[in-house]
Amino acid sequence: MQRRLSAILSADIVGYTRLMEIDDISTLSRLKSLRHDLVDPCIAAHNGRIVKLMGDGMLVEFASVADAVRCATEVQSRIARAGPQEAQDRRLVYRIGVNLGYIIVDGDDIHGDGVNVAARLQSLPIPAVSRSPASCASISAASWGSTSRISANIP
Repeated sequence: MQRRLSAILSADIVGYTRLMEIDDISTLSRLKSLRHDLVDPCIAAHNGRIVKLMGDGMLVEFASVADAVRCATEVQSRIARAGPQEAQDRRLVYRIGVNLGYIIVDGDDIHGDGVNVAARLQSLPIPAVSRSPASCASISAASWGSTSRISANIP
């Protein structure tokens, strides 16, 4: 097993369970299209590696925190631009957390605090891009217990 410093992006769709209850076939189809047309190409363009997919969620590794943050903000802004076509309560909106931290590489999987912090940042309540303080010194952080939250609201 190898240990290294990586930028980890953790993402999931806000309200996915509710969307699946409303129309599971359409929601899954739209998610697959969103990933195929926008998310996966964006990850590749920013040199990311999809580590695992978990239903509506994903875990992605980047060698550069700048690439991870650029990818997250690009995904959010492109979804926001495309979103007005859909009813507000049916939109697919990603909640994304990015963390720069140490991980343990175990085959194709990754573990460790770097992953755990990214997942915790992603799970914070407001859909936006959440980043660890190490990744964005120029953006102000708000204290939230033992975690800091940095958000970029993309119109």
